[in-house]
Amino acid sequence: MERPYNFSAGPAAIPPEVLQQAAAEMLDWHGSGMSVMEMSHRGKEFISIYEQAEASLRELLAVPANFRILFMQGGGLGENAIVPMNLSRAAAVDIVITGSWSQKSRKEAAKYCSQVNTVVSNEADGHTSLPDPAGWQLGIGSSYVHVCTNETIHGVEFHSLPDLKALGSDAPLVIDFSSHVASRPVDWSRVGLAFGGAQKNLGPAGLTLVIVREDLLGHALPICPSAFDYKIVADNQSMYNTPPTWGIYIAGLTFQWLLRQGGVAEMERRNIEKAQLLYGYIDSSQFYVNKVAANCRSRMNVPFFLRDESRNEAFLAGARERGLLQLKGHKSVGGMRASIYNAMPLAGVQALVGYMREFEQKHT
Repeated sequence: MERPYNFSAGPAAIPPEVLQQAAAEMLDWHGSGMSVMEMSHRGKEFISIYEQAEASLRELLAVPANFRILFMQGGGLGENAIVPMNLSRAAAVDIVITGSWSQKSRKEAAKYCSQVNTVVSNEADGHTSLPDPAGWQLGIGSSYVHVCTNETIHGVEFHSLPDLKALGSDAPLVIDFSSHVASRPVDWSRVGLAFGGAQKNLGPAGLTLVIVREDLLGHALPICPSAFDYKIVADNQSMYNTPPTWGIYIAGLTFQWLLRQGGVAEMERRNIEKAQLLYGYIDSSQFYVNKVAANCRSRMNVPFFLRDESRNEAFLAGARERGLLQLKGHKSVGGMRASIYNAMPLAGVQALVGYMREFEQKHT
């Protein structure tokens, strides 16, 4: 049976090859007589899965040797609390507000830090642009600067990371790259810590990825739970408590799938092609509109609106009939949203554009 195209923002599509391999190994992983879900996280079988996943990810993202890779739980939202508990020293932090997720980051940081500085905000234009870093008002002596590099709900993306040193700041840059991890290269020379939930581009919900520079370990606040202290997690190879074993396994298969496709460079090429096709059609249409400034449109999450929103339900119903799923926009902004992560093939975007064209012609 031909599978539909799943445009969900997360939990999102997983490559069919990965799902097929997981299905084949479900009852008996490599002759062990066990499913991965039944294994001890300290047994030799799972340790081999973990080590392969970590090595594949380090290769895939070109993670330097002075960064530690942590497989944790709590999701991106949880990291909004875990990061300040590890890095803030209870002092001031800087937050760049670009949408719903960075707003949540500001709210969480305020619980643990003496001061939370809003470096800049795009709230006034409905989170449809990205302020030029040259105009950011960075704090003096801030513990870190937090940036959500892709806002899943509003569809804005930093296509290059800010250079804090060029802006006169020695603070480490913390990036939430949940919704575009592995879709493009990371300039690690500009990053102190990167985190992201796996459920958008890497695997199932429940696994959280943290990549942290070694010099940032060992500074957790006394109130930080031991299971969320980055140094303790790093010293215990992500196994201080029972890790999300199934999520690590599926993520490891996904890392290997990405490497077989040609790695991050090839993913970026494909993602640019998919995004250009979809945005190009929207911009050429009088029926649909995307409100995000062209220079910061997300390659992963494409929000769009029907100019006549009374047709929304008919549009969604027709899409479902054609196997185009999960296109309804986030409840906070409405409209439509197509999430076109790494696992979404070009054919899926072509099918969506074809349906959008057909719907437009039928209703004009």
